[in-house]
Amino acid sequence: MLYQFYQAMTDMAAPMRMFAAAGLRARPALGRFGEQPVADSLFAALDMVAHTRLTADRPAYGIDRVVSGNSDVAVREEVVAATPFADLLHFAKDEGSARQPKLLLVAPISGHFATLLRNTVQVLLRDHDVYITDWKNARDVPVSAGRFGFDDYVDHLVHFLEEIGPPAHMVAVCQPCVPALAAVALMSTDANPATPRSLTLMGGPVDVRVNPTVVNDLANSHDFAWFEDNLIHSVPWRYEGRGRKVYPGFLQLTAFMSMNSGRHFDQHRALYQHLADGEAEQARAIRDFYDEYFAVLDLTAEFYLETIDRVFQRALLAKGELDYRGRRIDPGMIRRTALLTVEGERDDICAVGQTAAAHDLCTGLRPHMKQHYLQAGVGHYGVFSGRKWESQIYPQVRSFILGAE
Repeated sequence: MLYQFYQAMTDMAAPMRMFAAAGLRARPALGRFGEQPVADSLFAALDMVAHTRLTADRPAYGIDRVVSGNSDVAVREEVVAATPFADLLHFAKDEGSARQPKLLLVAPISGHFATLLRNTVQVLLRDHDVYITDWKNARDVPVSAGRFGFDDYVDHLVHFLEEIGPPAHMVAVCQPCVPALAAVALMSTDANPATPRSLTLMGGPVDVRVNPTVVNDLANSHDFAWFEDNLIHSVPWRYEGRGRKVYPGFLQLTAFMSMNSGRHFDQHRALYQHLADGEAEQARAIRDFYDEYFAVLDLTAEFYLETIDRVFQRALLAKGELDYRGRRIDPGMIRRTALLTVEGERDDICAVGQTAAAHDLCTGLRPHMKQHYLQAGVGHYGVFSGRKWESQIYPQVRSFILGAE
C-alpha cells in the first residue's frame, strides 16, 4: 500500500509542478515587474517547486569525450551484454586509441542508478578501457524475468568479466565490495581464465563489525522479519514490474536524507538563494547534484533482504561463513589477483577498517600483492568522486592497476 500511496501523492503533485513551470515561462511577459527583487524571490520559489522532485528514470552519463594520454578522444556507449537486471555498458573510445587496461567498474544497487559514478568513470577513462555494471530499475523488470538475489549479483560479475575477457581488472564501490570479493574468490577457486588481475575495493562493508556506523546500527536495530514486513512493497500495476516485491528507491533515499537532514536543508536553502540572486552557475552545481541524487531505483526484495542478512546483520564473509549456491566462499583461495583497499577518513557509511578487513581474509596473497590507502579529509562520496578522488586517490588506483597489469 505504501508504494501506491507514494505514487498517488506524486501524481497529485504533478499539476502543481506544471503550474510552477508555466509561471517561470511567463516571466518575460511581466515587463518591469519581472525585474523587481520581489519577483526574483517569487520565481526562485517557483523554480524550486517546478524542478525539485524524485524521478525513477536513469540520468544520462553524458560522457562524450575524454582526454586520454595526449589526445582528446570521442567516447560512445555500447551495451556489450544484457540481462533483465543489468547491462554491461562499455565506454568505447575512438578506434586507433592506445590499448589500455580493461576495467570493470562495479556500481552499487542502493537506491540510485550507476550514473552516480559518473565522475568515477570520467576519471578512470583517462587511462583505462572502462566497463560498468549498469543496473536496471527493478520496478521495470517483469516478474517473469525471475528473482535477483545476492548470488545472482555474484553471477552477473562473473558473467561480465567473462564477457570482457582477460586480462581485466575490477573496481567495486561501496556495497558491492562484498559480492565482488566473493566473485573473485569463486573464480580463483575454479581457476576461471577471466579472473581479474587486480581487485580494488573502495569504501565497502567487508566487515561491518569494525567501527560500526549509523548505517550498521540501523541494520541491527530490528530483526530480519521487521525489514521484510515493513520495507518490502509491491510495484504498482502501471509499471512493467507490476506485482514484483521491491525495496522502493524512495524509501532508501529517505533513509539517506534523514542521516544528513541538516546538510540537505542547508543546500536547498542555498539553492533558493542562488536562484533569487541570479547566481546561475552556483545554482546549477547544486541542481545537477540533486537531479542525480533524486533519481531513485528500486531494489528487488530478495537482493535487499539477503544483503541486510548476509552483509549487515551476520557479516558472513568476514566470519568465513558466506555460501554461494551451496558452496563456501573462501577468499584465501585468491592467489593471483592483487588487492587494493581504499577508505575515507570521515566515511560515516563504511567506517575506517571495514574495507581494509579484506586483507585479513585474503590469506593466500603474498604481502607485495596487497595494498591499503586511507584518504584524509574525505567522507563516503569523496572516496570515489570529487577533487580528492581525482587528484589523490585516483593516482593510487592507477599505479596499482598498472603494476598488476
